[in-house]
Order: sequence, then structure tokens, then C-alpha cells
Amino acid sequence: MPTAPQPVLHPGTGKPVGPDDLAPLFPKELIGQEVSEDAEIAIPDEVLEIYSLWRPTPLFRARRLEEAIGTRSRIFYKYEGVSPPGSHKPNTAVAQAFYNKQEGRTRLSTETGAGQWGSALAFACKLIGLECKVYMVKISYEQKPNRRSLIQDSPGSLGIAISEAVEDAAGREDTAYSLGSVLNHVLLHQTVIGQEALAQMELADAFPDVVIGCVGGGSNFAGLAFPFLREKIAGREIDVLACEPAACPTLTRGLFAYDFGDTSKLTPLVPMHTLGHDFVPAPIHAGGLRYHGVAPLISQLLLDGLIRAEAYLQNDVFASAVLFAGTEGILPAPEAAHAIHGTLQAAKAADEAGEERTILFNLSGHGHFDMGAYDNYFAGKLEDVALDEDEMSRALGAIEGLPTPA
Repeated sequence: MPTAPQPVLHPGTGKPVGPDDLAPLFPKELIGQEVSEDAEIAIPDEVLEIYSLWRPTPLFRARRLEEAIGTRSRIFYKYEGVSPPGSHKPNTAVAQAFYNKQEGRTRLSTETGAGQWGSALAFACKLIGLECKVYMVKISYEQKPNRRSLIQDSPGSLGIAISEAVEDAAGREDTAYSLGSVLNHVLLHQTVIGQEALAQMELADAFPDVVIGCVGGGSNFAGLAFPFLREKIAGREIDVLACEPAACPTLTRGLFAYDFGDTSKLTPLVPMHTLGHDFVPAPIHAGGLRYHGVAPLISQLLLDGLIRAEAYLQNDVFASAVLFAGTEGILPAPEAAHAIHGTLQAAKAADEAGEERTILFNLSGHGHFDMGAYDNYFAGKLEDVALDEDEMSRALGAIEGLPTPA
């Protein structure tokens, strides 16, 4: 990266967090990956063997979608919904379970927003041989009864669920905390997506002018975008777009500041774009994007101008999702549908400029557990929620008095 990200701080001392501070929650190998400056880290054979159940994931050209919108651009998508849990999440879940088992931990605790991460970690723990405890955000717990049947446990915002999971892990010697996004090592594990996509685009004799992903905490976006950002930093022209909900516009309207990663202020202070750790997003159906912060690496890339961000209303997002399902035959998760909508906007902009662009987006998961959301969309019951300025100001008040990034 052109600019090194700022350090994560201990909330008590205000000094950078060290390995000893993280040891009660994470295994040593993951702590090492969190601070590593190596360009690449080898994937253990045991993890690769499990990946082979669904990887490499397919790269498709969306020809019927191109025809439907009449664009001259070429649209490709990397489909992560072919994994057993149905999303990109097991890419890091399997790795984290492996490293924890290797260090002697027998139990993992975690939070989940949309349920994708919780079910992915439950899947990974089953394969690796660990016990798993999942705390699920209340709105997603109620919206997705069939997803929670795979998890069997839960309690209300993603920040609250994180607090529950961290407290669980800190109170038991046999338990480690597992996080499905935000942290450096999580983003690292997800870059298998972009590494494959680079090779697959070469096979297709193509290279993207635009790379797009949805963003909550940032793991699926980073997974696709980071390998291509390496090419951008080396000199290739690539427009890298992060898509988020207007109800939770962390990158487009949030403040870059030090903030807690959870509501109860149990985590270290993280340098990131934030809406404030007290912020509870509206109950939109893209539950996996309802997080007050974002990965520090992604925040730094936005500050450096290497990526840009847009925020969308959920009815527009669902309209794009329905068009995609009707042309490509895949029902997208509401989170991934934000990337689809961003892709359609990018194609429209290219057509208006008289240009032909190659667009690549990450279809991070399927929407088979989101039929209630689609029912509400077709019934006209979805509300378009944009974050109110007064509510945002109130929520950002929670970070007053915290350290300020240099």
C-alpha cells in the first residue's frame, strides 16, 4: 500500500496493540498474519484440501444481462455462492478453524449479521472438529429462520453481537474469538477470490477496467479487489468501486476516526470510517452490510484515492437483483445485489460516455435464504431508508474523546 495503515490502539493505554493483547482471543498464527507485511502467505495443505470441495469458483460472463440492458460493455462475475454454505465466508472460516485447532483451542465464538458468516463458521468447525457458538443479529435471526436452523444459537445490531461473542471468548480458556470480516487476516484469506479471478480473466483474454464489490466490513470486496489493486498500484488503470446501503453509508458519509469495533467497547480502537459504535442501522434486508465500521485497510485505500464508494437505496438494489436473476438464473443475496446494482450503474455510465468497458464484480453469495426479502419487494413492502443527518450526528457523538488518527 502507498500509505501504511495506522495502528490499532489499546483502549486502556492508547498505545498500539501488541501480540500479547490479542493472544486471549486469537491463535498466534492469525496474530502473525494480522501484522505481516509479506506479499503472500502460503495456504496450508489441510485448508487447500477443504477448499477443493468448491474452489476454484466459476467466473461467468453475463451475456444475457448485457443484452437485457443493451450495453456495449462486457460484464463478468465471480460467483462465490457455490460454496457449501452459499457465500465467500468459508474462505476464511476454514482457515481460522484450522489455525485454532492447531493451537489446541476446542471452541470458537463469533457473531453473524446476515447469517452467512455464522453458518460458514459452523460448517468449518464441523469439518475441523471444533465446537461453535454463534451470536446472530436479531433482525436477521427473525428474517431468516431457515438460516438459523443451521446455527442453533443467537441474540440485536452487529456491534452488539460482536460484544457478546468477544465476552464469550474472553471468559473461557478453551474458546477463541473468530471474526468474519474487518481484520487484516480475514481479508488476506479472502484474496483467493481475486487471485483466481486474475487467472480466469487471463483465460478469457480480458482484464477489467472496473472492479466492483459490496461492502459491509469489507471482506468480500477485499477478496476480489486487493489482487487487482496490486495491478493498479503497479500502473494499470482500474476503477475500483465499493457499494454499500444508503441506510448504513459508512464509506460515503462516515467519519475516519478511531472507534470501537463493537457496541460494548470491548474491542481495541480501530482506525476506520465509522458511523459510531452506538449506531444501530435500520432493519434493511442486507443484514451483512449493517455494520457501523469497515476494515482499516479499505478505509486507508479510500483515503488514498485508490478506491471509491457509492451508496444505494434497497428498492433500487432489489430491482437490479430481480433483473439479474431473470437473465442469469441466479438469485443473489441482498448484500451481493448491491454489487450488481453498482455494475449496472457502471455500464450505464460507460454507455453514456460512448465507451466499452470490461466490468468485473463479486457475486458473493446466493439468496436462497432471503425469499422473505424478495416477497416483501414484490409486495411493495420494502422501505427505502437513507440515514438521517440528525441520527448520524447523534451516533458519531459516541466517538468524541477518543484518539484522533494522525
